[in-house]
Amino acid sequence: MKALSIRQPYAWLIVNGFKDIENRDWPTKFRGRVLIHAGITYPKRNYADDAVAYGRHYGITYPAREEMIGGIVGVATITDCVSASESKWFHGKYGFVLADAKPLPFMPCKGQLSFFDVPNDVAEALCQIHAKVIP
Repeated sequence: MKALSIRQPYAWLIVNGFKDIENRDWPTKFRGRVLIHAGITYPKRNYADDAVAYGRHYGITYPAREEMIGGIVGVATITDCVSASESKWFHGKYGFVLADAKPLPFMPCKGQLSFFDVPNDVAEALCQIHAKVIP
């Protein structure tokens, strides 16, 4: 399955249904389900400040830092790629329009640039988790 690496806190905001578009400098023709991978580094902003701000604003417990970086954190569907949008999250040259996002249990995984295939062991573990959740 394809994955897309996204910096935090944006990966968390996507998989929890708050951010409906992912900004990129490049377009894509890809449509469909994609795993959301949280990059290994947290941006220069302060994690503790984000935990308080996003937790309070969205009323959800913000995960521990180590559960938010360097792995698969959820899944979403890319429904379109646009060059303009009324979404408050659109700030890029291109926006990947997202739908049906949901968090998954954190699964460590090395990320890559652009879309990438997750390693077989990660895909297998995610399939086992899915089978337990949806019999």
